[in-house]
Amino acid sequence: MQRDKIKPILFSIIKHSSKEELKRQLPKDLVSGVMVAVVALPLSIALAIASGVSPEQGLYTAIVAGFLIAFLGGSRVQISGPTAAFATIVAGIVATDGVDGLVAATIIAGVLLMLMGFFKLGSLIRFVPYTITTGFTAGIAVTLVIGQVKDFAGLAFPAGTPTVETMDKLQAVAQNIGTANWQALAVGAVCLAILFVWPKVSARIPGSLVALVAGVAMVSGLGMQASTIGDLYTISSSLPALHVPQLSVELLSDQLPNGITIAILAAIESLLSCVVADSMISSHHRSNMELVAQGVGNIGSALFGGIPATGAIARTAANVKNGGRTPVAGMTHALVLLAVLVFFMPYAALIPMPTIAAILLHVAYNMSGWRNFVHLCRTASRGAVATLLLTFALTVVFDLVVAIGVGMLITVVLFMKTVSEETEVRGWKYYCDEDSEVTHLRELPASVRVYEINGPMFFGMSDRISDISVKEFTKYLIIRMRGVPSLDSTGMNALENLYEYCRENGVSLIFSHANEQPMKTMRRAGFVDLVGEDHFRANIDDAIAYARELLGEERKAA
Repeated sequence: MQRDKIKPILFSIIKHSSKEELKRQLPKDLVSGVMVAVVALPLSIALAIASGVSPEQGLYTAIVAGFLIAFLGGSRVQISGPTAAFATIVAGIVATDGVDGLVAATIIAGVLLMLMGFFKLGSLIRFVPYTITTGFTAGIAVTLVIGQVKDFAGLAFPAGTPTVETMDKLQAVAQNIGTANWQALAVGAVCLAILFVWPKVSARIPGSLVALVAGVAMVSGLGMQASTIGDLYTISSSLPALHVPQLSVELLSDQLPNGITIAILAAIESLLSCVVADSMISSHHRSNMELVAQGVGNIGSALFGGIPATGAIARTAANVKNGGRTPVAGMTHALVLLAVLVFFMPYAALIPMPTIAAILLHVAYNMSGWRNFVHLCRTASRGAVATLLLTFALTVVFDLVVAIGVGMLITVVLFMKTVSEETEVRGWKYYCDEDSEVTHLRELPASVRVYEINGPMFFGMSDRISDISVKEFTKYLIIRMRGVPSLDSTGMNALENLYEYCRENGVSLIFSHANEQPMKTMRRAGFVDLVGEDHFRANIDDAIAYARELLGEERKAA
C-alpha cells in the first residue's frame, strides 16, 4: 500500500485482505475498541473540563471525530479524540471568544488540515526538530499542571479572578493557597497515587477507571467534602446534534490565528502518534490521508458540539496492546462511547473534581517526557539546548504559536550557521618551483590558479567567494565545484561578482565538475552563456588541459 496515497487505509485493508483474515481480526478489533473506550471515557470527560467546556462535549469529540478519523484515516490503529495538548488553547479561546469562537477556530483548523493533506504536506513533519516537539510538549504539560492545582487542592478563587493565561492561573494559586480544602486534597492525592501504582497491579483494567471509582466512593460513600462535576455542570445524556454555526467574515478573520495554531498542533500530534504506532506494529501510515481525515474529524466535531481532536498516543498504544490492527477498533471505541453517553452519562455528576484533576496531572506527567528533556539538556549541543529551553519557556509564559515560531526561527539560524561552517573555499598552494605548482600530483602553469569550493553555496557563505584572489601573472582561474551540491540566488550573485572581478583583471574563468542543481541555476541565470559553454569542463583534469590548450593558443598567436 502506498504511503502517500490519498485513500483511507480501511478501504485498502478490505480490498487486499481475504475474508478469512478479516473474520479472524474482527473480534480482536471489537474487543480492543471496547477496552480503548474504557480508557477514553474518563480522559474525554476530564479533558473537556480542562478545556473549559461541559463534560459531554469531550465525549461528543471522541464519538464524532474518533469515528470519522478512524473511518477515513491513514493509520491502521490510530485512536483520535480530545487530547491534553489542546486543553490550554481551547480554554483560552472559550474564555475570551466563547463557544462560537471555538467552533470557528476548529472549522478553520479542519479546512487547513484537509488542505495540508491534499497538497501532500504530511511529510513536512520531519522538518520539525525533536528539540522543539520535546520543548513545547513539556511546556503544555506544565501549563496543564498549573491549571489543575485549583481543583486538586480545592482552592477557592474570588469572583472575577483572571484565569485565562497560565501566568494568571499561577498568580491566582499563589494568592489563594490558604483556601485549600484538605479533604479535597486527600481525595486528589489518593486518586493520583492509584493512577501511578495501579499499572503494577493490573495492566488490563485502566487505572483512571479505578481512580474514578475510588474518588466517587470517598466523596459519596464516606462523605468527604469535595466538589463534584454535578456541582459545577449540568450533565446531558442527549445525542450529539448537528448545529450549523452562524459564521461571519469578521469572526473567521478573528479566529484565523487560533485555527492555524490548532491545525499545526493537530498535524504534529497526529503524525507523531502515527509514527509511534507504526513502530509498534511494523506498518506504515499514509500521512497525507491522515491529515485529510483529521480535518474532516475536526469539522465534524465542531458541527456536533465537540472540541478539537487529534491522534492520542496513549489511547493508540492501548489499542495496539489490546490487539487492534484495523480502523474498526477506532470506530468501535466511538460507538461504545456513544452508548455510554446515552445510558450512563448522568452518573458522571458523581465524579469529584479532585479526581478529574488527578487524572489530568497523571496525563501531564506522562506527556511531559521529562526523561527525554533531561537527556537532551545533558547531551545536546548548546544551540539545541537553548532552542529546547526557550520553546519550553515560551509555551508556558506565552502560547504555542510563539514557542514554535521562535523555536523554528532559531533552529533555521543554527542550521545555516552549521552548514556555512562546513562550506569552505580553498585555493591550491604553489609549489616551490616558480614555473609550476603541484597539487595532488598535478602540475599547473604559474598563470593558472585553482580554487576548490566544498559545501552548498547559499546566502550564509556567499561572502567567502570574495576571498578568491588572483596574481598579477594569473591568466586562468579554475573553480572546482565537485563538492557543491546546491547553489542559490545569493551564491549565484557571488559568482557573477567573481566573474566581473576576473574580467577587470584580465582573467578567464573555467569551471570544473559543476553538479546538476548548480548547473541548472547557472544556466537559468544566463551565467553559462556569459562565461561560455566551453569553459564548463567535466572534471579537474579536463579543466587543466583546457587551460593549457588556451595558453598554447595564446603563445602561438603572440
